[in-house]
Amino acid sequence: MKFGTKLIHNGNEIDKYTGALSIPIYQASTYHQKDLDNPGEYEYSRVGNPTRNALEYSIAILENGKKGFAFSSGMAATSSVLSIFSAGDHIVLCEDVYGGTYRISTTFFKRFKLEVTLVDAADLDAIKNSIKDNTKAIFLETPSNPLLKITDLRAVVSIAKEHNLLTIIDNTFMSPYLQRPIDLGIDIVVHSATKFIGGHSDVLAGLVVVNDEELAQKIYSVQLSFGAVLGPLDSWLLLRGLKTLKVRMDYQQKGAEALAKWLAGNKNVEKVYYPGLPDHPGSNIHLSQADGSGAVLSFKAKSVETARKFMSGIKTAAVAVSLGGVETIVSYPVKMSHVSMPKEERDRLGISDSLIRVSVGLEDVEDLIEDFERALGS
Repeated sequence: MKFGTKLIHNGNEIDKYTGALSIPIYQASTYHQKDLDNPGEYEYSRVGNPTRNALEYSIAILENGKKGFAFSSGMAATSSVLSIFSAGDHIVLCEDVYGGTYRISTTFFKRFKLEVTLVDAADLDAIKNSIKDNTKAIFLETPSNPLLKITDLRAVVSIAKEHNLLTIIDNTFMSPYLQRPIDLGIDIVVHSATKFIGGHSDVLAGLVVVNDEELAQKIYSVQLSFGAVLGPLDSWLLLRGLKTLKVRMDYQQKGAEALAKWLAGNKNVEKVYYPGLPDHPGSNIHLSQADGSGAVLSFKAKSVETARKFMSGIKTAAVAVSLGGVETIVSYPVKMSHVSMPKEERDRLGISDSLIRVSVGLEDVEDLIEDFERALGS
């Protein structure tokens, strides 16, 4: 069964109680038990909810994993995964990573003695050299946020297996449609489902998929104990969003490719970061482990002044945090997604004041290009 068909027909599309073609929103917190000695399938919605469970089963199937979990946000998902580790454990973390992941790893979990080393994950030697006796996992993001750097997942899995380490990846940019890391040997996949999976800028959610029963029990224990679960209405919105994931991303990716090529030739643009461009570092590796280049790109304007004028002058895109919606969203990382990262760290990584991240939506790309040209030249 191909992916587009699997989105619609994965065993979780029909309500088993009523036959409804949309899993209902089971807006319930608790469930009547007919037999005290033999409780029913559902007891309390923090433990399990029919709408949330349908979503969790669906994402596990789409990622080719064994078990899925739905959380109240992408950061709740990331934080819950990090919570399976113990004080004194060490994690190798991709340095060019979402600002929220950077913040929670280097501040909040530091208080609980979780040790983190930031590395350039595109450099395999840097990963190898960061592994210590107490290292337990390698946390990746590829393409990374916001510079779209590429990590060779097969190579990292090989390194991890050699040292008996877990591998974790934030797969938000690609979604399970364009990249399925579990097929490449990754142990834990995390999504900010707020983005492409939800797809309409109307829901906050996070998803986790694992391919091992022991890991599943650890994640479930955290989900059950912390209770940062996704509510039934938001679960239903994600189930609805998933059904159009392929058609949305196909169109958005086509627009991103055209926009990236146009930006690369614009005199007011210094550099474009997009794995679909042949001169992008790691492009060949990316296309060997993913089914497309995605709908997110970044570019550096010729000057900070040009960048800020663009952000205030653009009309056919929302100026906002987040990405993956039906509308094009332009983001200013130094003030938005990576504002929590120290300036010296941003400067070292190349996340400059002239950098703009673009999530291409469903507008006609000709209109986007016309507006980008006007805003860049204004």
